[in-house]
Amino acid sequence: MRAALNIQPRVIHEELYSVHGDQAPCLRTVERWFQRFREGQVELDDEARSGRPIAVTTPDNIEQVRLIIDDDSRVTIEEIQEQTGLTYGTTRRIIKDHLQLTKITARYIPKELTDFQRNERVRICKENLKMERGVYVMW
Repeated sequence: MRAALNIQPRVIHEELYSVHGDQAPCLRTVERWFQRFREGQVELDDEARSGRPIAVTTPDNIEQVRLIIDDDSRVTIEEIQEQTGLTYGTTRRIIKDHLQLTKITARYIPKELTDFQRNERVRICKENLKMERGVYVMW
């Protein structure tokens, strides 16, 4: 509207800054808006772009990765990539942030174990060490 009245972008920016302070768009952004309006673009929506979608971490992709890991907890990120077509970063983000898994001894396990799970793992490890040393005693 202000561009239609021939008000310069700098004046528009100053008005926006006086109202919104540091939250106001920068002068270059206001200049781009001004130019687009002058060229006849009155829509506020962004134009469609080609390329990869911004968010590929969809519920379907998360579920797909979860099923692959449930099927084989020793699967690698590269193997998951091949099966899903997701990038390394997206696959890693799904595993770490959404499924909250971490890889230990070549297997994905929950990041946080319950006290029971932790104690059970310690017990089994101690038992395995005793067997390896030949000091295994049945309880």
